[in-house]
Amino acid sequence: MNAQKPLTYKAAGVDIDAGDELVERIRSSVARTIRPEVIGGLGGFGGLFELAKHRYSEPVLVAGTDGVGTKIKLAIDHDAHDAIGIDLVAMCANDVIVQGAEPLFFLDYYVTPRLNVDIATRVISGIAKGCEIAGAALLGGETAEHPGMHAADEYDLAGFCVGVVDKQRLIDGSSIVAGDRIVGIGSSGAHSNGFSLIRKILEQHPDPGGIDLDGKRLIDCLLEPTRIYVRPILQLLETTKVKGLCHITGGGLLENIPRILPQGLGARLARAAWPRPAVFEWLERNGVAPREMLRTFNCGLGMLAVVAPDDVEPALACLKTNGEDAWLVGEVRADAGQEVHVD
Repeated sequence: MNAQKPLTYKAAGVDIDAGDELVERIRSSVARTIRPEVIGGLGGFGGLFELAKHRYSEPVLVAGTDGVGTKIKLAIDHDAHDAIGIDLVAMCANDVIVQGAEPLFFLDYYVTPRLNVDIATRVISGIAKGCEIAGAALLGGETAEHPGMHAADEYDLAGFCVGVVDKQRLIDGSSIVAGDRIVGIGSSGAHSNGFSLIRKILEQHPDPGGIDLDGKRLIDCLLEPTRIYVRPILQLLETTKVKGLCHITGGGLLENIPRILPQGLGARLARAAWPRPAVFEWLERNGVAPREMLRTFNCGLGMLAVVAPDDVEPALACLKTNGEDAWLVGEVRADAGQEVHVD
């Protein structure tokens, strides 16, 4: 009787050699994100980061985690793996910056049923690019093969970002009062929210490939990476007294703004105060009701800053100097229900 062929991890669907090759391929991309506080390099059980305590009197660490949802499905379907990693960093780093914290480092989790080194290299190189934009070190991560959990060459992502802020400079919205103004900062499109709805619309209204929105193909507008606001917001915090910052993610304008408002306050936005990218017109034209638009998508505003009336012009000037489109879009109002009204 023939002896049974020895079983291997590779035969079971996990290729350790492919993982080693991936590490080598991404090494130079990761190196471009390194900050002086990083100790060591890739390959350890944990990433090491030395906090420069002399820069802070009372350092507070701020941590955030997120993914990019079903936007990944569109990226896979359209071979658009290069920028989805930027989305991953943006969704985490933008959450950290709203509390006034400078992102320090980032870790990623990449899971797939079978490691395609070419695809993984493109995705993780995009993560490294996002870290460069955010000024955060790509301190480490995990690449996992889970045979049978997804279709071949599919993958999912999660990200983890840690930042730091001096306790006295922490932004929590507690000083916001009625009459304060809301400055809106332009988005790059739908960012990474509402894509289950977007994909449903695409099922009902397939893209023939010729739809032109703002001079771009529809699919390119949908896959435009989430804007990373870290550097302009850090500059804004140096020049202007910012009372509150709001990252417009899942829940859109209606659900996110109340998260930073003290009890008894709401907001009123003037819809005509900012231009809405054409991709949102396409979504509404294809069946999304106006209120559903407002509670699902950012509708053209990826970040909001709450400032006193006298600080509006300095805030707008600072943001525009740093390459951001920004507008005065509304104000804080007394509202027992903390409602957001868009006129």
